[in-house]
Amino acid sequence: MADYPNAMALVRAAERAGRAVVDQVVLGYEDRFLRRKRLMTEGGQGVLVNLAETVSAEAGDAFELLDGRLILIEAAAEPVLEVRGDLPRLAWHIGNRHTPCEIATDHLVIRDDHVLKAMLLQLGAQVTHAMAPFRPEGGAYGHGRTMGHDHGHGHVPHVFSLSHGHGPLNVQTHAFRRVEDEPEPAEE
Repeated sequence: MADYPNAMALVRAAERAGRAVVDQVVLGYEDRFLRRKRLMTEGGQGVLVNLAETVSAEAGDAFELLDGRLILIEAAAEPVLEVRGDLPRLAWHIGNRHTPCEIATDHLVIRDDHVLKAMLLQLGAQVTHAMAPFRPEGGAYGHGRTMGHDHGHGHVPHVFSLSHGHGPLNVQTHAFRRVEDEPEPAEE
């Protein structure tokens, strides 16, 4: 089978109502964070996703092909931990570690991690392993992953953060953040 035309745009689930979906891709959490990648659809056809910038695609979003058709994005089942107990307290500890978290009314879901599991068990949580699509809460300022906090001075999402540049001894880590090109503040 021939490949589909390139996909050059992401259409959010809320914006795709009434549009024709011709195929779908099933992607895990990490795979849904992309800019340029060749994917295989469930129908067996290839598609080159070539977006202008890196995005965090969510289940229900779609890649728009050059001819206007859509390839639906579904979340793949992957190893997760379902967490039950004192949810506000447990969510605080999970968030304090900048860990993506899916929030349901009666449980939390995080990616399978033995260190976090041990911490949660020490906090009195009931933790069970599962295979399920992982759809964590999006960032506070829009779609996708929480990229750490932003102060409006051009952070570029990458793999990690060594500092926010607020002082010579301020070292914080955040997932998907590199701000090494940010100038250090002037000494006072």
